[in-house]
Amino acid sequence: MGLIALVLYWFFEVYFFVLIGRFIIDLVLSLNGSWRPKGLLVVLVESIYTVTDPPLKAIRRVVPALRLGPVQIDLAWTVLFIAVVFVQGIVASLV
Repeated sequence: MGLIALVLYWFFEVYFFVLIGRFIIDLVLSLNGSWRPKGLLVVLVESIYTVTDPPLKAIRRVVPALRLGPVQIDLAWTVLFIAVVFVQGIVASLV
């Protein structure tokens, strides 16, 4: 059980940093809409989006965006981030 828990812990640790990367990319795109990655950065950005999009889309179906007047706040990233930290804490107690 220890080895499986350790592998799961590191999986969620890497996914945690991938989510932070997704947050930074989305922040850059929201501040500068004309930014396009070039070279090797295209591969990195595409792989981050490929890994994070399926769970985010699933959460968006369950948790709708929060409407505040003309603005909508997407809570999917926050829910996924909290879930990853929570599950990682549970797995860490098993290591």
